[in-house]
Amino acid sequence: MNLSAPFIRRPVATTLLSVAIVLLGILGFRLLPVAPLPDMDFPVITVQASLPGASPQVMAATVATPLERALGGIAGVSQMSSRSSQGSTRIMVQFELDRDINAAAREVQAAINAARELLPSGMRSMPTYRKVNPTQSPIMVLALTSDVVSRGELYDLAESIVGQKLLQVQGVGDVQIGGASLPAVRVELEPRLLEHYGVALDDVRQTIASANQQRPKGQLEQGSRHWQIQANDQLYQASDYASLIIREKDGAILRLSDVARVSDDVENRYNSGFFNDQEAVLLVINRQANANIIETIASIKQEIPGLKAVLPASTELSVAMDRSPVITATLHEAERSLLIATALVILVVLLFLGHWRAAVIPAFAVPVSLIGSFAAMYLMGFSLNNMSLMALIIATGLVVDDAIVVLENIARHIRLGLKPMQAALVGAKEVGFTLLSMNLSLVVVFISILFMGGIVERLFREFSITLTVAIVISLLVSITLTPMMCARWLRSEDEQPAPRLLQRWGSRLLNGYRRSLEWTLNFQRLMLLGLLLTIGASVWLFVAVPKTFMPQQDTGQLRGMIRGDDGLSYHTMWPKMEQYRQALLKDKDVQSVAGFISGGSNAFLIVRLNPVAEREGAQDVVNRLRKEIPKIPGSRLFLMPEQDLWMGGREGGNTQHEYVLLASELDDLREWQPKVRDALRALPELTDIDGREGRGAQQLTLEVDRAQAARLGVDMAMVTALLNNAFSQRQVSTIYETLNQYSVVLEVSPEFVGSPKVLEQIQVIGNEGQLIPLSAFTRWNYSLQSDSVQHDGQFAVESIGFALAEGVSMDQATAAIEYAMARIALPTEVQGKLGGTAGFFNQSQGSQGMMLLVAIAIVYLVLGVLYESYVHPLTILSTLPSAGVGALLAIKLTGGEFSLISLLGLFLLIGIVKKNAILMIDFALHLQRDEGKTPRQAIAEAAVQRFRPIMMTTMAAILGALPLLIGGAEGSEMRQPLGLAIVGGLLLSQLLTLYSTPAVYLFFDRLERRFGRSRQASCIAQEG
Repeated sequence: MNLSAPFIRRPVATTLLSVAIVLLGILGFRLLPVAPLPDMDFPVITVQASLPGASPQVMAATVATPLERALGGIAGVSQMSSRSSQGSTRIMVQFELDRDINAAAREVQAAINAARELLPSGMRSMPTYRKVNPTQSPIMVLALTSDVVSRGELYDLAESIVGQKLLQVQGVGDVQIGGASLPAVRVELEPRLLEHYGVALDDVRQTIASANQQRPKGQLEQGSRHWQIQANDQLYQASDYASLIIREKDGAILRLSDVARVSDDVENRYNSGFFNDQEAVLLVINRQANANIIETIASIKQEIPGLKAVLPASTELSVAMDRSPVITATLHEAERSLLIATALVILVVLLFLGHWRAAVIPAFAVPVSLIGSFAAMYLMGFSLNNMSLMALIIATGLVVDDAIVVLENIARHIRLGLKPMQAALVGAKEVGFTLLSMNLSLVVVFISILFMGGIVERLFREFSITLTVAIVISLLVSITLTPMMCARWLRSEDEQPAPRLLQRWGSRLLNGYRRSLEWTLNFQRLMLLGLLLTIGASVWLFVAVPKTFMPQQDTGQLRGMIRGDDGLSYHTMWPKMEQYRQALLKDKDVQSVAGFISGGSNAFLIVRLNPVAEREGAQDVVNRLRKEIPKIPGSRLFLMPEQDLWMGGREGGNTQHEYVLLASELDDLREWQPKVRDALRALPELTDIDGREGRGAQQLTLEVDRAQAARLGVDMAMVTALLNNAFSQRQVSTIYETLNQYSVVLEVSPEFVGSPKVLEQIQVIGNEGQLIPLSAFTRWNYSLQSDSVQHDGQFAVESIGFALAEGVSMDQATAAIEYAMARIALPTEVQGKLGGTAGFFNQSQGSQGMMLLVAIAIVYLVLGVLYESYVHPLTILSTLPSAGVGALLAIKLTGGEFSLISLLGLFLLIGIVKKNAILMIDFALHLQRDEGKTPRQAIAEAAVQRFRPIMMTTMAAILGALPLLIGGAEGSEMRQPLGLAIVGGLLLSQLLTLYSTPAVYLFFDRLERRFGRSRQASCIAQEG
């Protein structure tokens, strides 16, 4: 059956079909979103809970543990971790990849409701949850600054106006605001004055709460009219609260201002942000799933002039971070590479065929296949990203193969004397099975990528399917458009001879190959030995080549964190952050620095680098800054290049990699964490070791004499409320305004809390109304506790972050860590494992070789079915070891590292290099079966006859991948490993398989005939 015949005879219908494919592709291209990488929607939900004033241990025991037990009962939870710090708990729940995130969110809310009775009664609000994608980074950060407007007012503007407007922008999914807090009325009490006037803290709280009310008051009616009742029960300014009367006795009035300093300030004094040299409120913007990053950022920029118009003139709204320039440049570079690859492929065809008419035919086939792929990409919800564009670049060299095979066979028949129409009908029919074998075996390789599972499958899904679609469209074009154009465009060879220079060059090359092939076929055993050595070399190189998880990208951004020693105060931490900020701003490669500190001893930084053409690479900048930035006692600065695929440590982490210790008892972790930390610090392969230093933060523990307290009429609730009023920045009342709600915050004045001795001045009301000093029934002692408590699957956790030293690969680092841990010999009650990117790397290492073997096995099965043979598929697959050696050798010689992108290159080589063997073997089988030639004659003639199409297809594939390899522009870190693997593999494979494939073919032919005779003799003996 000749599938091409109807299309050859109906040129108008065939042309219009191709035009329809192109038009649909153009429409799909215009609708495709843009992103740096495919959307990998990890079903992850974070639960946030707060209890102001609670210690990390209290938060872990009373909030984290009940929630973890409730959340752990949800079906499909694959991992759950939590971090409890001063006054807050954050739980991250990760579900199986096939779990619907919306259904999971409903079950999370149900679990929170179920745990409500077990949570502390003092929580002002129930825990909240948010759907997140830990692999996505913010697309933009805006900084709101002013020399006049206060930080609280800036935050209010950011939350009430700017943030709300941004959320209305198409594509914006979430806006997080940091660097300050809402305006508030702060009441800072002076303990000595309270003691002097005999006023208890709870008296002050009750006075404020009762004086500020906002409740319904009803209405009055008279006839047809009614009046809404309103009163001045709401107080708004600090001056209103300062005049509140706490007590009136014997004509003496005691006002709030007599015992406290009342001011208009902010809700949380321990929260600050900056942008370059100014204090700032930062707005961190994340996109919606599947939103076009470029369009979303462009829409945000269009909103900025309007936002500036409604903001006070003294404020400035600046862009602190913008992902679009690098993403745009990366995609433009990928698109340029695609155009270059297309041009190079067409040039190869022109040089080999020598006829401009012949070269035009594949020149049409390539764009139809590539452009048509955009329609399928849009229908499947894909985006234009590095992976899908790399797939199209690679496809450029593959889709032309089908056109070349059809074109070359039809041209051969024309040279033999047939008319173009008859040659097209005969030639297209002859190569129909060859095209099916080539493409089906190629497709199954790419489809097998989808069975990898986990993050690898999510990352490569769009690459695999895009490439598959392009190949399927190419197959369609090769049986429709290509033979039709050959029938109408090609002429007899004598009408338009090829240029003499090219003709002489081609003839010499072909004659040289014919002679050398005859010579090598006399040494078949030597060729087979070379094949065995190649297999051994590929295995050795696969083990020996340096390895990493993903190539390190240069996105033009650095992620930074300043980690202070445990227990370091906010006021001590701020000057240290200021020193680091100034050091970064002075660096020649740094464009801007933004960051914020939110209580505790950690500060977060966003460092924006100069354009890539004006500086060294991002990792080189980090390596240099590690040496140049001075060490500041009591703190450490961690910097790392921002990645499109961020798989860092838990809760974002200070570093990309970590070593995690788990135990059921926290004391075991505290004993072993310093030992592990010191062991990792001693390894030269690691740097930036981030582990808990010292024994923890200082903690003051009150021991209440309950019997004495009971005699004085004091219970524990009163003691807890007293401490909460004094030291927790307690929100004792709410001020309701038109656009927002604000708090009245109560605490002891900061100058009085510099020493624990302030506790001696705090008093509580007894059962007879008398004031009782806290010291009358309590005593306190000092201890050390962690400033955070982490859980992983309800086990206590300590994590030690690290980075790789300069010039060290990830497999070298993990091997060194495993050796160090083996020497330490952790006890059975403490477990250790790699986390972050190193953890994902470790998980993927054990499966990479197996995935390649599975792909090869699938190809063997498909080829075996197509050829109805056990041995011919082995002949075809014998081309793979040389390709593997070429790819791995190219990586090793260039000082590269084998990553998931390189693994993708090996998968591609499995599909590409066997096409040459299929071309050769398919024709040899035809010569044996239909023309009665001997195996040696058949394979020798097939190799010579298919030499030109093999050279053309291989050169097309090499030149199609060459743009991935060359150049150092934006995004090259992701493309170069793929181009290196493909070009290296194809070059060596082309050189060796032209000679090894005929030898292997003859070896398996002899083997098959020998076993065939044995089976035949056995059958005759049984019948006799």
